[in-house]
Amino acid sequence: MSYPVESENTAIRFDSREFTGALGDSITVLPIVIALALVTPLSLAHTLVGFGVFQIVWGLWYGIPISVEPMKALAGLAIAGAISYGDLVAAGLLAGGTLLVIGRFGLLGHVERLIGEPVVRGVQLAVALLLGYSGLELAAGEPLLAAGSVAIVGGAVAVGVGSGSILLVLALGLLLALWTVGIPTVSLPTATLFAGGGPTFTATALEATLGQLAMTVGNAAVATALLCSDFFDRDISPDELAESMGAMSLIAVPLGGLPMCHGSGGLAGKYAFGARTGGANLLLGGLYLAAALVAGLVVAFPIAMLGVLLLIVAYQLARTAIQTEWLGLTVAVGLAGAVFNVGAAFALGVIGWLLYRRFDRR
Repeated sequence: MSYPVESENTAIRFDSREFTGALGDSITVLPIVIALALVTPLSLAHTLVGFGVFQIVWGLWYGIPISVEPMKALAGLAIAGAISYGDLVAAGLLAGGTLLVIGRFGLLGHVERLIGEPVVRGVQLAVALLLGYSGLELAAGEPLLAAGSVAIVGGAVAVGVGSGSILLVLALGLLLALWTVGIPTVSLPTATLFAGGGPTFTATALEATLGQLAMTVGNAAVATALLCSDFFDRDISPDELAESMGAMSLIAVPLGGLPMCHGSGGLAGKYAFGARTGGANLLLGGLYLAAALVAGLVVAFPIAMLGVLLLIVAYQLARTAIQTEWLGLTVAVGLAGAVFNVGAAFALGVIGWLLYRRFDRR
């Protein structure tokens, strides 16, 4: 399949297409970040500053609308209560350090072959199932409000704007929050280390790191590098992306933010909504920085509507996960990760993949 590509020398632009493209990257970011801020000690203000700064940094560095997203495996586990906030912080640091080393020494190709696509997809499926379960629990708290949100999504799909349904629900939720608490006080986040709490380096944190690295290698590095070539005719190596993700997480996490990555879904979302240059990043970065000033508004966001948003994110992630020719192994890893433990499911999946490759005679 071919795509209309942009020249490597395309200048940064600011227009309506770049603006709508910028919003395309926020579709999966905001529901996850808001959920984490509601159910963990995460500082939303510090997190939004991190996203804002790195949207701008990578938009200028790469010159294309590269995505900046939370590490979804870690975020999903934290939202579902499978890991503590301290584990999330520790795993973010471990994942960041590992990615920096992998990228610096050009090891990503070897790691990718070891993990295998069905294991990556299985971890994605496990996170999708955990997010979906958490979404159902949150939505059940106010079923009428949740049903109204589902109706909005259904209406958006019916008129052909299904990709924007999350933005519609987000906008309505913020309006209801404003109705409840009024205009929030503008405040600057304080300069402090580990604003929500420090890391706890446990076996659980290590297991979560392994699950996240499986997703990051396949989705955020290899797949994103491929899309950079498909969409923008840019030769950006997976190892370069791994190195920038590692540096980004190692800087953001100690400053109170989330471990972050370059997701292929966010890049595709920006492209689908019209973004073609790094201008989309600069616009979205500015919006995130402005939102950090009124982060207190999140405490009034309707929890049931947030549950519906998480269900949409879970559906999108699961739909991507099952697009593999090794569906059996993918489903096995996904179910084991969701029911028992993502780290253990990842390890068993890698063993299964290596055995399959060793004995496959095709």
